[in-house]
Amino acid sequence: MKTQHAVFVFVSLFLGACDPSELQQPQEITLQLPSQPYSYNLPVKDDLPTLGRVLFYDRQLSINNSISCSSCHKQELGFADNVPFSTGFAARLTSRNSMPIQNLNTSIGPIDDTTPGFEPQGFLFWDGRERVLNNMVLKPLINHVEMGVNDLQSFTKKVTGIPYYGDLFTNAFGDVKVTKERVAEALSWFVKSIKSNQTKFDQHVKCGGLVPVLSPLEAEGWHLFLEKYNCNSCHHVQQPTGYSMFGGTFANIGLDKEYSDNGVQSVSKRAGDAGKFKIPSLRNVALTAPYMHDGRFATLGDVIDHYKTGIANHPNLDIRLRNSDNSPRRIPITDTEKQALITFLHTLTDPNMIGDPKLSSPFKTN
Repeated sequence: MKTQHAVFVFVSLFLGACDPSELQQPQEITLQLPSQPYSYNLPVKDDLPTLGRVLFYDRQLSINNSISCSSCHKQELGFADNVPFSTGFAARLTSRNSMPIQNLNTSIGPIDDTTPGFEPQGFLFWDGRERVLNNMVLKPLINHVEMGVNDLQSFTKKVTGIPYYGDLFTNAFGDVKVTKERVAEALSWFVKSIKSNQTKFDQHVKCGGLVPVLSPLEAEGWHLFLEKYNCNSCHHVQQPTGYSMFGGTFANIGLDKEYSDNGVQSVSKRAGDAGKFKIPSLRNVALTAPYMHDGRFATLGDVIDHYKTGIANHPNLDIRLRNSDNSPRRIPITDTEKQALITFLHTLTDPNMIGDPKLSSPFKTN
């Protein structure tokens, strides 16, 4: 099979317009795929994540051809966004900051009222409202702010009418039929292919600390993170089974005394979950600013300052952030230590992931 080329007309919404019919002049876009699918190292045929890759980057999936999944999850930013709230199809803003989506760890089964404390790993979104990746990837499509699809039957008909999807669906599933389930399956497998495991810190650990060696400042930051200030108790960079830089549980970290967005409580309906949000992985954290569910902190320094002076004494403040007398446990970090900690966090950036061509857009503007 030769390299796939498909030229099509792409239209996008006027900035600020709210009517999906108000579109800009068409722009010519070319779909370019390699003659042989990339190897995604997944337990499925590579044509499945290839289809997912095209769907992930295709703005024609939104109601007015203006927004794709990649509009809010940018590869060069660790598959996050660089603004507090992302812009949807009608130039309206989302209500929460876009989370990075590498190394998603999902479990089987939906959230239900018997789930205690929302602590098991694998919950998705800031409030943990979803556990099934195939369900999660469809949520932005039907969100009235993000991509604006209000009829999945019409959506599948629209995708069926886009010429290059015939071969892509046939390669992935054996025939041209487009269903929401197949769209979800392909998107999920592409998202599962977004893996980060080649950071400087990963290599340092794998080689027993020999190559690459952490600089003195990086090593000091690691010591502060792991021991002196015990950031590891929430972020789990070091675990008994190895080094994974894993988040996933939930905590109220005292962002406010009263929250306008109550996070997990909006799902669980439990008062004790008010102000709890998912603890994100720290992989590629230097790329994913701004930080927190509302993007309130512009820099890593701002985040550290919160733990130094800003923790609010909310009733649900996490026990790990309380002193023995129940007051907020604020860390007395110095400016020199702060710089060391930030320097260490930069060792968690994975240049391979953010530069991997099989994770990049297959669409080229002519």
